[in-house]
Amino acid sequence: MIGPASAVLPPLLQATKSVYLDGKWEDGQGAEVLDFNPSTGAPLIALRSAGISQVDRAVEAATNAQPRWAALGYVTRARYLQKMADIVDDNVSDLSRVLALEVGKPLSQGLGELGWASGTLRYQAGWADKITGEIIPSDDPWETISLIRVPVGVVVAICAWNFPMAMFFRKVAPALLAGNTVVLKSSETTPLSALALMHLLEESDLPHGVLNVVTGAADVGAQLAGHPGADLVTMTGSQAAGKLVMAAAAQNLTKVSLELGGKAAAIVWSDADLSVAVPALVTSRHLNSGQVCTSSERLYVHADIAAEFIAQYSAAVQKLQVGDPFNDVDMGPLVSEAQLLKVNAFVSQALEAGAQRAFSPDPVKAGGGYWFPPTVLLGLTQTMPIMQTEVFGPVTPVMSVSSLDEALSLANDSVYGLSGYVFSTSHDVVMRVTRELQCGEIYVNRALGEAYQAHHSGHKQSGVGGEDGYHGLLRYTGIRSVYQHYSDHG
Repeated sequence: MIGPASAVLPPLLQATKSVYLDGKWEDGQGAEVLDFNPSTGAPLIALRSAGISQVDRAVEAATNAQPRWAALGYVTRARYLQKMADIVDDNVSDLSRVLALEVGKPLSQGLGELGWASGTLRYQAGWADKITGEIIPSDDPWETISLIRVPVGVVVAICAWNFPMAMFFRKVAPALLAGNTVVLKSSETTPLSALALMHLLEESDLPHGVLNVVTGAADVGAQLAGHPGADLVTMTGSQAAGKLVMAAAAQNLTKVSLELGGKAAAIVWSDADLSVAVPALVTSRHLNSGQVCTSSERLYVHADIAAEFIAQYSAAVQKLQVGDPFNDVDMGPLVSEAQLLKVNAFVSQALEAGAQRAFSPDPVKAGGGYWFPPTVLLGLTQTMPIMQTEVFGPVTPVMSVSSLDEALSLANDSVYGLSGYVFSTSHDVVMRVTRELQCGEIYVNRALGEAYQAHHSGHKQSGVGGEDGYHGLLRYTGIRSVYQHYSDHG
């Protein structure tokens, strides 16, 4: 279990306030938010969420700062992003400890998250001198029509708890580069991650009001999403939370960009190279204790190789090291008691309906904390809740299939459409799956992990809009058409 030395809050956070508003720190004026250490179940810190007036003031500060921030221009704004990236890189040790302490994420995985965070800052900064518009002909020979990119205004960013530092910059980096100002709400489950970043980012000397951070639960998120001063709401979270955000934003017809999780299907075909497929899927299911939106949540394996695949996969899963995230382990605990209860419920439902464990997992660790052992389930049917609803934990349900038609039909039998996987050495099989699998991104013969230069978007009920890359950046802009008429001097 986690040791006493590693359970101590870094000095950066031992006396932190919970609201950063217009360049100043304040104590929250709302309800108490308890942050727990998932490795022990013990409280880390008690914070107060932002009060109603503080949320209003944060939006007001962002509104007032936005014209001046936009006027600085892309290149100057990009320099701030580069400074932020330097700050993250200079503080990866302390920040990875916050992730281990608050999320239960092994240190090595925290370092990976922070590398992605600074990478997306530098990538987005690189677009500063490459944003283009269009000049198109007019019906009038003495007129030019220009389409130019402009900021949307004030961005409300609502972050998820599973990658709280990467999500912070996935939203903040393109929003700020495009000339918007931001009010960011941290997850109530992992508020310290956002607060730690904001403490460090003060060193970047951002103009006051450009980036504001508030702490709070769903009530604060609802106030922000429904705020008349918000011009775009971007949220990463559950499907249910996304629907609430969309309903709140609809009051003012505010634009939304929502990433709402998934139920990624992995198709392992008869000609798959198991030396590639097995380790890739073990990683894809157990990274961050399975708490990843793009994780391989359900496996459809060709009947000809199902027995061998299950044997190899189960053996690899049983070798995973589960323990103190401050040690060299593959998995830490789940993030919260609520998450532990949810995963337990899915497994219990499946077992009661006739599913079987592929092996008997090691018992859950004693001494507190939200520990769940890696579990592989067989004997499933497509209608079981564990095959239809996002579990977000280290549980692998495996079904065998006999044809590609069957595999694709089962894989597409879902309200989700975020990610998918295919493992095959056949070009024809891979091409058909990438054409017919209904999701926003597909991993071919590899583990999960989206690139910040690509595009991360959900189809179906996995989201609206998308993030990352150039297309993600453009979500934070609007198009202004300029009709410039000039006199006939001929």
